[in-house]
Amino acid sequence: MFQKILIANRGEIAVRIIRACREMGIKTVAVYSEADKEALHTQLADEAICIGPAPSTESYLNMERILSATIAAKADAIHPGFGFLSENSKFVEMCQKCNITFIGPSADMINRMGNKSEARRTMRSAGVPVVPGTKEPVYEAEEGKKIADEMGYPVMIKASSGGGGKGMRICEKEELFCENFRTAQMESVRAFGDHTMYIEKYIVHPRHIEFQILADKFGNVIQLGERDCSIQRHHQKLIEESPSSSLTPQLRKEMGKMAVHAAKAAGYENAGTVEFLLDQDDHFYFIEMNTRIQVEHPVTEMVSGIDLIKEQIMIAAGYPISKKQEEIHLNGHAIECRINAEDPKRNFMPCPGVIEGLHLPGGFGVRIDTAVYGGYEIPPFYDSMIAKVIVHDKDRISAINKMRSTLGELILEGVVTNLDFQYEILNNEDFQRGKISTDFIPEHFPSDSLNRD
Repeated sequence: MFQKILIANRGEIAVRIIRACREMGIKTVAVYSEADKEALHTQLADEAICIGPAPSTESYLNMERILSATIAAKADAIHPGFGFLSENSKFVEMCQKCNITFIGPSADMINRMGNKSEARRTMRSAGVPVVPGTKEPVYEAEEGKKIADEMGYPVMIKASSGGGGKGMRICEKEELFCENFRTAQMESVRAFGDHTMYIEKYIVHPRHIEFQILADKFGNVIQLGERDCSIQRHHQKLIEESPSSSLTPQLRKEMGKMAVHAAKAAGYENAGTVEFLLDQDDHFYFIEMNTRIQVEHPVTEMVSGIDLIKEQIMIAAGYPISKKQEEIHLNGHAIECRINAEDPKRNFMPCPGVIEGLHLPGGFGVRIDTAVYGGYEIPPFYDSMIAKVIVHDKDRISAINKMRSTLGELILEGVVTNLDFQYEILNNEDFQRGKISTDFIPEHFPSDSLNRD
């Protein structure tokens, strides 16, 4: 087992990993930028090393500095969390050359599954249903338009690399395709340094359903049920829940089996997520595989009782998965709300600042994953998510009621957040009835429409 792990991340996920390591008796090393000197993860870790100025390109994305810190601290392994370098195959290769274990899949796997075009080819050859779309990368707008015209509108233009809604555009009209393509491609180049695009048929009013999988070095692959991530704004998830209210037991079994098949076909190892779109006729289509731990992993932990971070560490250290598929029993219903320091009344503009007053709720079935504390100053340089509120109860209605109660007790003073907006969603009648899709936000909050032409 590892003696010391460096966490190449910040915020609540860094705190989450540190806590798991402490419970396992593993020492931790935090890295931080100059802006994060007083951050909670630097205070909780056994050691903390500054790796550069505030901009992430000079700190959390600086591979050489992170590896230098790992070597200096004599850490055995690096846990990347999510975002930053978590899906960077070059970084994984550099770790290997330095004889440092990367807690995640191999560089080859990240290249194969992290690139959406390559992932689609892999899944298609394995017999996994894929959204109809281009089989080869697209680089030019005019080339893409010919494909879209044949496919029929609406279409989704997507960057082959990355995620988080960047480099994505829905196009409903032929005459606007080239403009949308070039805009999405420029976004992809800025965010991921990649101008490779692909085009797929846009599924109207779909559900976004993802299955959590674990795979070890011995060929064992299990799935821990699904998460419904349909409540999104600009392809950024706001609320996630498990299980999905839209799946019948038979459909859940079929999709879970296909998720395991997809992971085995790819030769996957460690924690990952197989993501599907579910149409209104209960047809599901593979869209991508996330080769890392997900922001929304706590809802799966709440219903399964499995600590996914510990499983990641154990798998990377060469141990088998702690449970077999027949030993997985999913109980109750869990919901997660992402609390962001942003202003919904001003187009969700980020609102960094000092937390002047803070009260975090507790109680049975309530979990708060956060790195903020009273007096903490939220820096303007990073993602605006400051907390994840997760609840668990016997069924969906009970979980919704618990979440409403929990959010009503949560106090974050000094900064503007999306707390009230989350509360509005929870109080929406269609949400409570489970009538949701990825179009829920633009349909019910039309002033905040998706970027579509």
